[in-house]
Amino acid sequence: MEGSRLRRLNPFGRDRTKYSRRRNPDGTMTLVDHLYELRYRFGVALLAVISGGIFGFWWFSHQLFGLPSLGDFVTGPYCSLPSDMRLSPNDKCQLMQTRPFEVFMIQLKVGLSLGAVLLSPVWLYQFWAFIAPGLHARERKFARVFVGIGSLLFVAGAALAYFVAPKGLAFMSGFGGGAFFTALTGGEYINFVLLMLLFFGISFELPLVMVMLNRAGVVSYAKLRSWWRGSVFALFVFAAIATPGQDPLSMLVLAAALCALYGVALVICRAHDNSKARKEASAQQADPDQPSELDTRPSEVDVGSRAGSAVEEDDVT
Repeated sequence: MEGSRLRRLNPFGRDRTKYSRRRNPDGTMTLVDHLYELRYRFGVALLAVISGGIFGFWWFSHQLFGLPSLGDFVTGPYCSLPSDMRLSPNDKCQLMQTRPFEVFMIQLKVGLSLGAVLLSPVWLYQFWAFIAPGLHARERKFARVFVGIGSLLFVAGAALAYFVAPKGLAFMSGFGGGAFFTALTGGEYINFVLLMLLFFGISFELPLVMVMLNRAGVVSYAKLRSWWRGSVFALFVFAAIATPGQDPLSMLVLAAALCALYGVALVICRAHDNSKARKEASAQQADPDQPSELDTRPSEVDVGSRAGSAVEEDDVT
């Protein structure tokens, strides 16, 4: 009995197959089955992030295929400062360690962050596989597009933050003139860089959220256009709060990028509303006695049910 309980706690065990959605003809699951499925998906996602973290931990101090190490890549913005504006013992670009095991924790934090980014398709797929059976075919199609575009926007925002970080550091470090030099600890600097990459990446999801709300019918293009003045002001306030370094250069770059993305989202929302209006107009002009077309495409639940039935028939025979 005890061994059976331990096997059920294993998220990768063979017993999980009996809780699979494909075993149910209608694709439904009980609450307990959902919890088993959630445990499995979370376990796979966590294992992927940990595996990527181990790779990032190793790459932090080693070169890979001629590429610079991850540590050199992360400290690049700091090392790009002039040597008279930072601490340079023995003419080397180095950060200070003020606590025991600080370097180990920095290496672990950067490695896990890299693992979460590199293997994001794995844990995003696990999240998608858990919620997809509860969505309609049209919703599943749009969700795939939004996940792909959202990943590209996040990478674009993080790349912009990496190129802006040296300018922001140089601007803030130049206030003291020749009386001060920048001597950052490793933990402070890494937190600054990671937060900047995170905030810029998340901020670039703004147009995607606007388009999703527009397609869901929550907000129209006319309302978004009428709110543009207040939205621009709100974007500048958000950029001032979200920028980790609080330097005006990073704030202006982020605010300008968000305003440009807001304009792109307005164009997409306008095209969607115009297309929707044309379809509604053509539907009103159509003959009411003419039957509408039926969507005969099979859903994922139907395909899974057929596959499960085929497997059961093979087992019986």
